[in-house]
Amino acid sequence: MMPATNSGSSCLTIWLTLSMALVLPFCAGAQATEQGIAAFQKGRYAEAARLLENAVAHDGSDEHARVFLALAHAATGHCADAIPVLTARWNTPANADLARLSGLALVQCYIASGQTARALPVASELEARYPADADVLYQAARLHMKVFNDLTHRMFEKTPASYRVNQLSAEIFETQNRFTEAAAEYRKAIAKNPQAMNLHFRLGRVILLGSHNPEALAQARKEFERELALNPSDAAAEFQVGQICNATSKSTEALAHFQKALDLSPDFAEAALAVGKMRVQAKQYPEAILLLERVVHLQPDNEGGHYNLMLAYRNSGRLDKAREQQQILERLQRPPEGEFTDFLKKLGEKPPDK
Repeated sequence: MMPATNSGSSCLTIWLTLSMALVLPFCAGAQATEQGIAAFQKGRYAEAARLLENAVAHDGSDEHARVFLALAHAATGHCADAIPVLTARWNTPANADLARLSGLALVQCYIASGQTARALPVASELEARYPADADVLYQAARLHMKVFNDLTHRMFEKTPASYRVNQLSAEIFETQNRFTEAAAEYRKAIAKNPQAMNLHFRLGRVILLGSHNPEALAQARKEFERELALNPSDAAAEFQVGQICNATSKSTEALAHFQKALDLSPDFAEAALAVGKMRVQAKQYPEAILLLERVVHLQPDNEGGHYNLMLAYRNSGRLDKAREQQQILERLQRPPEGEFTDFLKKLGEKPPDK
């Protein structure tokens, strides 16, 4: 489980200091506002609040002074004073920079005061307006972690005997790569609710994550088959049975399961790739090509799809098409240019061969 998030103002202080990108319109009467914003930018929030209070007292219509005073109050933990002004500025996004800062501060204030329900719509709107903004994504991540932790705590407190508690515990163990503990929790959940969907599938998958020895493969297959008994339309479970059959050299049986998974879910790229590879091996190139073309359409960066499509084209005499796939495959396998390659060059190291 994620650790509980501290609700102090230190995180707010950090991102407010780093995220300043505002241009203040200069005028003769703005000296106190300018000095207050300068103090704010340097992280001197108490001083900024004093200067900005003077500016607002002098000119109550000074929007920059009022907003930055609210930001300074938020940064020093005085959210009750800040929230009304921040809310007004956030709901009037004429100045995008001020609206962004106000929204970020508003989320932080709501988190600090335990009002996560009010923080969530603001965070969602921030993500919509600024989808690639690091500060926005950071605040959203902190908020969602807090919501997750709060709900998890409530679940364990209010419904300790529920199978969902065991299921959630298992999923948390999975994220920590503690597969033995995860399997034990899934088994407890199944014992409490044998008819619950997805539990057998998750147990089978976690068994495979822990081991691929013959015993584990057999146990996992039983769990996937139990899932299919509860839900015959589960394409993922059907595919997993096919994978186990393939790993145990039962290729005919594997093909039947892969094909059924594909029939259940026509856009299941992994199932289409598995059937396509087996069609290539059987020299059934027209059927293979149709399937593999679907794979690379669904997943343009799927190297296995392009490789097997290249083989199918080549072996069926469509050499131009095979060369096209080879070129795509080479591009996908080429080490990316970027900061790390440039960094190696600056160090005098030889970058990876292209």
